[in-house]
Amino acid sequence: MTTFTTGTDTLTRDALAVLQPGFAGTSAPDWVRRRLAEGLASVALFGRNVTTAEQVTALTAQLRAERDDLLVAIDEESGDVTRLEVRTGSSFPGNHALGAVDDTGLTRGVARELGRRLAACGVNFNWAPSADVNANPDNPVIGVRSFGGDTALVARHTAAYVEGLQSTGVAACTKHFPGHGDTSVDSHHAIPHIDLDAGTLHERELQPFRAAIAAGTRAVMSAHIRVPVLDPDRPATLSRRILTDLLRGELGYEGLIVTDGMEMRAISGTYGLEHGVVLAIAAGADAICVGGGLCDEGTVQSLQDALVAAVRSGELPEERLADAAARVRALAEWTAGVRRSPAAAAGPDPEIGLTAARRAVTVTRAAGAAPVTGPVYVATFTPAPNIAVGDETPWGVGAELERLLPGTTTGHFTGPGAGDEAVRAAAGRRVVAVVRDEHRHPWMRTALDALIAAGPDTVVVEMGVPQSAPRGALHVATHGAARVCGVAAAEAVVAG
Repeated sequence: MTTFTTGTDTLTRDALAVLQPGFAGTSAPDWVRRRLAEGLASVALFGRNVTTAEQVTALTAQLRAERDDLLVAIDEESGDVTRLEVRTGSSFPGNHALGAVDDTGLTRGVARELGRRLAACGVNFNWAPSADVNANPDNPVIGVRSFGGDTALVARHTAAYVEGLQSTGVAACTKHFPGHGDTSVDSHHAIPHIDLDAGTLHERELQPFRAAIAAGTRAVMSAHIRVPVLDPDRPATLSRRILTDLLRGELGYEGLIVTDGMEMRAISGTYGLEHGVVLAIAAGADAICVGGGLCDEGTVQSLQDALVAAVRSGELPEERLADAAARVRALAEWTAGVRRSPAAAAGPDPEIGLTAARRAVTVTRAAGAAPVTGPVYVATFTPAPNIAVGDETPWGVGAELERLLPGTTTGHFTGPGAGDEAVRAAAGRRVVAVVRDEHRHPWMRTALDALIAAGPDTVVVEMGVPQSAPRGALHVATHGAARVCGVAAAEAVVAG
C-alpha cells in the first residue's frame, strides 16, 4: 500500500482524532480543551471524573463548549462495573442478572433507561455491552459481566442491549472481540490465550458479535487476547487477521473498532504503549482507548508523536490513519444528529433497575429453616477486585439489612482464616454470609464451611456467579453485586 503525506496539520489532527484519552479531575483541564481545538475528537470519563450526575453534566458541557461534536465515552456496564455511580453502586443490575431473568424486553428497557441517564449527562458513547460467553467459570475478569454461558442467550440479550442503548442516541460498543469468556487470565495483567478450534470459535464466541452487528452496534471493542486459530502471533487488538479480515471482511462490520485499554499489561508490557498503538491502528483499529491509568497530556503527546512518526517512516500507511479518523468523526456525527426513537421518547422508568434485580434473585431454602426475624451479623467475604471493577464501589447487603433489621452489624473478612475470624466476631449471633464467586476462592469456601459448622442457620448470599451448589439455611443468588442487587437480596433474606 502506498504511503502519502498531505501535511503536518492534517496528519496531526488525524493522529489526535483516533485517541480516546482520559484525564484527571472533575472539570475540564486546560490541556484537554487545547487538544480539542487541535483535533482531539473523543475523551473518556472514569470514576475519578465523577462525583454526581449534575457535575458530569457540567463537565461535558465544558468540553462541548470547545467542540460540539465531541465523543464522550464511559465504561458504564452497570452492575459490578459502574463509573456514573462509582461511589454508591449501580442502580441497574449487570448482564448476568439480566441473563438470569432472560427477558429481552427487560434487558432492552434497562439499557434504554441507562442510555437516557447517560445522554442526560452529556455522555454519548458507552463501552458496553460485554458480549462474552462465560464459557470458563474460573474466568477472573468477565464473570457476572457476561449474560451467561449459553451462546444463544448471550446473543439475544446483546442485541437487545444494543437496541435499547442506541435508541437514546448513545452509541453502544460491543466487547471484547472476538470473545473473552473462555480465559483464566486477566488481560489487565498478561496476554490470555484462547485455544479453541475454528468451529467452536465461530459457533460460540462469534455469535453474540454477529447478533450485535445485525442489531446495528455502532462500535466494537477488541480484546487483548491471543487466539492461535485466528492468529498465532499477535493478540486480537494488534491482529490484522482478526480486526480487518475477520471482523470487517467475514462478519461485514462497518462501524468503529476501538481497542480495550492500551495501558493494560497484555499490550504495554509486551509491545510498549507507543508501538502497540501504532500496531493497533495498522491492524484495523480506529480508536485508541487510553486513560484508565495514564491520564496526562504527556501520554497524548507521545501517542500522537508515535502515530505521526510511523506514517512518516512508512510503518503506518497514512490512508489507514485517515480512514480511522474518519470513522471516529462519523460516529461523532451520528451521535450529534441521531433522532430519538419513540421508545426513547417514552420517558424515564426509574424503577426498572430494582425491578430487574428483584426478578434476578434465586432463593433456595433448606427444609425447616427458620425465618430471619431479628438482627443478624453480616459477614462479608471480600475477594481481591479485578481492575475492571475496581475497589471504590461499595457492595454487599449489610447497609440494607441494617436498615431492615435494626441492630444488625457488619464485618468484612478476606483470606485464610477469614471464617474463624467471622465466627468469633459473630459471637453467637445468626450470620448472613456474603460471598462473591465462592467457586473461584478456596479460602472463601473454607470460611463458609466454618460458619455453617458453627451455625447451621447461617444464611448465604452469593453476589457473583452462582457456580457452587447452594448451601446454608437460606441461599440467595443475586447474579451480581450492583447496589440494587444488594437491596433485592436483603429483601429476600427478610422475606425468608
